[in-house]
Amino acid sequence: MSTRRLIAIFAVLGAVILAGCTGGISDIGSEPTTTGDEQATTATAAAGGSAPAGELSVHLLNVGQGSSTLVIGPEGETILIDTGDWTDDGEDVIAYLEAHGVTRIDHLVTSHPDADHIGGHAAVIEHFETNGDGVGAVYDPGIASSSATYESYLDAIEAHNVTLYRAQAGDSIQMSGVEARILAPPKGYLVNEDRNENSIVVHLQFGASSFLLPGDGETVSEEYLVETYGDSLDSTVLAVGHHGSQSSTSDAFLDAVSPQAAVVSSAYDSQYGHPHEAVLSRLAARSVPTYWTATHGTVRFTSNGSTVTVATQQDAPTTATDLRTGEPIAPGSGGSVTDRCVIHADGSGTAPITEPDETPTGPTRTTPTETNERAGLELVEINADADGDDAENLNGEYVTFEKTGTSSLNLSGWELADAAGHSYTIPEGNVLEPGDRITIYTGSGTDTETDLYWGQSTPVWNNNGDTVIFRDDTGTIVIEETY
Repeated sequence: MSTRRLIAIFAVLGAVILAGCTGGISDIGSEPTTTGDEQATTATAAAGGSAPAGELSVHLLNVGQGSSTLVIGPEGETILIDTGDWTDDGEDVIAYLEAHGVTRIDHLVTSHPDADHIGGHAAVIEHFETNGDGVGAVYDPGIASSSATYESYLDAIEAHNVTLYRAQAGDSIQMSGVEARILAPPKGYLVNEDRNENSIVVHLQFGASSFLLPGDGETVSEEYLVETYGDSLDSTVLAVGHHGSQSSTSDAFLDAVSPQAAVVSSAYDSQYGHPHEAVLSRLAARSVPTYWTATHGTVRFTSNGSTVTVATQQDAPTTATDLRTGEPIAPGSGGSVTDRCVIHADGSGTAPITEPDETPTGPTRTTPTETNERAGLELVEINADADGDDAENLNGEYVTFEKTGTSSLNLSGWELADAAGHSYTIPEGNVLEPGDRITIYTGSGTDTETDLYWGQSTPVWNNNGDTVIFRDDTGTIVIEETY
């Protein structure tokens, strides 16, 4: 990198001290002190009530031997962490973003300057600045690279005057309803500014659910994280560091994170042998369901704050040591994802999603089996078409259930969903007696014994037809009705 460019980048990065005023990065210079429980409480309280409003979705894209993660917040804000390998020049990432209606990148995070992580940065910035609603800000660890890919990335930032921040431990990314903290690198950096070891590490907290995204952090980065944060690293989902290299995902790190699911992003025929068997063995020894973008395709996690629904493009083994027995799927392959299982963020377990035997052709209802002892719940009203503009009258959209029979029914932990995968988990303490009704409104409000509020910011139930799906706390479909 030329001296001119080095001076230029640090001149821009110097503007980070103003971030507290502009809303880009807060808490500059302070080390995180909150525990995992405190983070969850803070995120839940910020969303207002016992459960956060809306949904958080985290998409780990199938970009081959590289990495790219899209985060969409409950109010539609976006964080894009990395953009895949330089050989693709961002084409697959841009295609995915366009297919999902993303018109703006609010926060573009450079985990570190390696070309398999910033390969599409220049193209993404150019695309959204010229054909979309722009890029709000870029977050960089502040360690430069001499590669042409990094030069192009800086060129794009300068050409479009995009705000550039140096992000370090103690900073946060502002996203409504979500606590997005940067856990590393520390000030002063690690091991002589090694690029991998100084990857930006992002932790997302949404209600009781959490996601840890460590970039290419290796042994030293993980040791720093464990020493600094300890058990507060606990996360529902872990993006496995450094594409599953044996230099990452140590026993001590896994013990601290204690993930309920893990994802590896690497090529099926990785020239580096990723993911390494030592890492897969460590994950398998802890019975962590593991997804691999090379065989599962793009993996999407959707959280409502208490449960996380896992969806993949392709069904494949999730026992870590069996990953290579799955069929490969080419990077950038199009196609939708299918829900596979539901993770309970409180650590109570994972439930597979049961598919109906037949595609419903008219109004149908699945009756609970006698063995689950939950018979006697009926869907009595679906009001999909609210008065006026649905988007302006979210609580004019609702569904109502009634308890029949002679026994009470505890709905705590049950999940209501539509055909598109939006889901809402019934809070603890909701018990219906015979004859009781409970109504679930799409918008926000204060929960009562008879009325619950989903907290969505957009309509859920399609006016021209949809499917109401109600699962019990084991993931078994109790009611499925198409209108």
